[in-house]
Amino acid sequence: MSRLQVVSGKGGTGKTTVAAALALALATEGRRTLLVEVEGRQGIAQVFDTEPLPYGEHKIAVAPGGGEVFALAIDPELALLDYLQMFYRLGSAGRALKKMGAIDFATTVAPGVRDVLLTGKAAEAVRRKDKRGRHVYDHVVMDAPPTGRITRFLGVNDEVAGLARIGPVHHQAQSVMHLLKSPSTAVHLVTLLEEMPVQETADGIAELRGAGLPVGRVLVNMVRPAPLAPGVLAEGVPRAALEAALTAAGLPRAETLAGPLLALGEEYGERHALETAQRARLTALGRPVHELALAPDGMDLAAVYRMAKELRGQGVTEEIPRRTP
Repeated sequence: MSRLQVVSGKGGTGKTTVAAALALALATEGRRTLLVEVEGRQGIAQVFDTEPLPYGEHKIAVAPGGGEVFALAIDPELALLDYLQMFYRLGSAGRALKKMGAIDFATTVAPGVRDVLLTGKAAEAVRRKDKRGRHVYDHVVMDAPPTGRITRFLGVNDEVAGLARIGPVHHQAQSVMHLLKSPSTAVHLVTLLEEMPVQETADGIAELRGAGLPVGRVLVNMVRPAPLAPGVLAEGVPRAALEAALTAAGLPRAETLAGPLLALGEEYGERHALETAQRARLTALGRPVHELALAPDGMDLAAVYRMAKELRGQGVTEEIPRRTP
């Protein structure tokens, strides 16, 4: 399956948490994954309840079966110093540029430079090999920008390659773009069963396909349990029958309880109808759709491990089927 797993999604859908769970799922059975953060929010550190991540790859979790999850919070300034050393052998001269503020200027003002550095660093981690010729990481999972920016973020190297038509910048941008558009990459989108996130997911998939970027899976997060069976929703519950059931259960003042319970049932019925419609929209997008249950006790590290188990159980760590026509 794809070695670079890019995770995007509308803000508030739990994108970072899903990316962390995916990294854990992929590391199961002795594999090694790298979880990369590119937005500078230290979201990975919060998910794993650790200190803010420095610039460097550090082990943050052990997966079932002895696998390892490493994390990297990419600093654009330091990534640019790496780039200058790698291609131009600037060394101390690059550090002098940093002291002068030139590095900060380049990463904040120059169009696209920051995103080129972020995607380039992730691509380098995907391709890196040890002395025995084996990949250092089996998979790299990128906690990427939100859906509204993901296509521009991933496609910036195309623009840079067009601007710089020769030299190392051109070749580096072409190399990164080749990886991003290849079967080695999959862009997954995290959503909720709500109208706005689903619409943004549909728009994001259309934009990714238009840019020639490989769309992976749709991961529906925070799915609530279904307290009522579909048959009950369709037929409804007569008030008299509910009052009789409450009385038989030994509850006092059944006639007082029945009204609020029926109101809750109607509210759930409306939400169920909305979620059913959104599921149908997601299915129509032609990509595999997977659902992750809402954590009943809130999101903590134990819940992330449970999510990783859910992902493996649903086949998310297996090869993605070809696009449905």
